[in-house]
Amino acid sequence: MLYILLAVAFSVAVSVLLKLARRANVDIVQAVATNYIVAAGLAAWLFGATPGAALQSDARTPLILLGILLPAIFVMLARSVRSAGIVRTDVAQRLSLFVSLAAAFLLFGEAMVPLKILGIALALVAVACILWRKERTGRAGWLAPLTVFAGFGAIDICFKMIAQAHAPFPSALLASFLIALVPCWIAVFARALTHQAPLSPRSIGFGVILGAANFANILFYIRGHQALPNDPSLVFASMNLGVVLLGALVGALAFREKLSWLNWAGLALAVIAIGVMTVA
Repeated sequence: MLYILLAVAFSVAVSVLLKLARRANVDIVQAVATNYIVAAGLAAWLFGATPGAALQSDARTPLILLGILLPAIFVMLARSVRSAGIVRTDVAQRLSLFVSLAAAFLLFGEAMVPLKILGIALALVAVACILWRKERTGRAGWLAPLTVFAGFGAIDICFKMIAQAHAPFPSALLASFLIALVPCWIAVFARALTHQAPLSPRSIGFGVILGAANFANILFYIRGHQALPNDPSLVFASMNLGVVLLGALVGALAFREKLSWLNWAGLALAVIAIGVMTVA
């Protein structure tokens, strides 16, 4: 369980870093671009991965989609953390698995088990409750986390398509990071050349830390599955519930994020939805 605890901690750490980025005057596009250099380097080093096996498989199309989605959703994740807070963003990210679960029924022909349908229904209600805010915060207050919810679901679907193409996971992960580098750094240099955001050592240094935390989250989650090969549901539940609960504690206590009774009810429903999915 140590690996899962570390994965939970680093997942929430990514949200905390994104929350602090604005206060530290960090350009998030440069930080995300640097993050993918670090993540790609660590994937090649620690997994011994090469992108060739994935790119030579039938997974090229979902890999390209993944390379576009990853940086776009990462930037939206940062916006969501700033506008909606860590609690709402982490829950939206974790409940996004129900988007891919619904796609499994609609696109991949999986059987519609009643418990899984119940889990999807509870997740949708939970998202609605968690995103509801009494005060007016503009569209970003609910649109950004809703985009995170849909976007991470789309990323899960891409990974499922890659798995169906029998592409090795480490190779696919490295390939997606390398593809993601391209639009990220095009955006960085375009913004620098047009004087919108000059290259900043602070932002690049922040991106190194962000990339290390982001990759550590992935690494320890994989290690958790390897350490408990016969208990995937335990790993799944521990990871998702851990992030939801730790994110709620950090957001409420460290950053004073205000949650209404309806938001707390949504958190409880999120926990129940993940529990239902675990036993389904």
